[in-house]
Amino acid sequence: MSAVQIAPEAPGTPVVVASTGWRLAVRRFRHNTLAVIGLVVIVVIVLFCFVGPFLYPTDQTHTQLSQANLGPSAAHWLGTDAVGHDVLGRLMFGGKVSLMVGIAAGILATVVGTLWGSVAGYVGGWVDAVMMRVVDAGIAIPALFILLVISAITTPGVGGLIVILGFVSWLVPSRLIRAETLTLKNRDYVLTLRAIGGSHARAIGKHLLPNSVSTIVVAATFQVADAILLVAYVSYLGLGVQAPATDWGGMLSAGLTAAYSGRWWLIVPPGLAVILVVCAFNAVGDGLRDAFDVRGR
Repeated sequence: MSAVQIAPEAPGTPVVVASTGWRLAVRRFRHNTLAVIGLVVIVVIVLFCFVGPFLYPTDQTHTQLSQANLGPSAAHWLGTDAVGHDVLGRLMFGGKVSLMVGIAAGILATVVGTLWGSVAGYVGGWVDAVMMRVVDAGIAIPALFILLVISAITTPGVGGLIVILGFVSWLVPSRLIRAETLTLKNRDYVLTLRAIGGSHARAIGKHLLPNSVSTIVVAATFQVADAILLVAYVSYLGLGVQAPATDWGGMLSAGLTAAYSGRWWLIVPPGLAVILVVCAFNAVGDGLRDAFDVRGR
């Protein structure tokens, strides 16, 4: 994707520099309205969760039963929950956990899947067959079932959730990267490197992975969205991070019963937050996939 420079035909003729593949991808992404909106939503939610607590400070550690179950007001913009925590502040507090776990787990799953898939696709033969049978076996087991079993055995913290979600989410990226590696390993530059004695590690690290970066980026975007949903699933069932920490799934679980009593502010805000951030990451992923799609240019 390097720039191509065209020599001038005569003295004084300006040099024309063709747009690089990355510039074309950025241009295509900017013309995708839905993807741009998704990116804006992600930025706003990140600022809301990480900068908002400095502008709207609340106590999310100590209970204040005298302030429990208050409706939205000037003092508490989204009311309070059953133990007196300000819901707007708790939405920010829980969003930090959801975003940190989702983004970290998505990146971890993508890294592991990329390494596994690139090695399987490049080596091929019986190594590829064995490695991909492991992937097929893992995909056959529902991720939510694995999460429930692990959570029943142990009580994970934030770090534990990241590792567990990464462990159950790397399978799909590995298949994508393997498919990409199978098409790249027969390219001339890879064959030339092998012919002059280049190592397998150099072929993967210097050629295959850099030329698969578009696929990796798109896969990571979707993995983050999936990880945020998985965090919500597990926390909704009461198996996520433990109090006083919380996330959006935990807020949904805590507010479900109260919603039947008319206290909508306990369930609507975290529900909308999950929907918005997951849809936003999926929209950005779709935009990146279209932007990097050479066949669409």
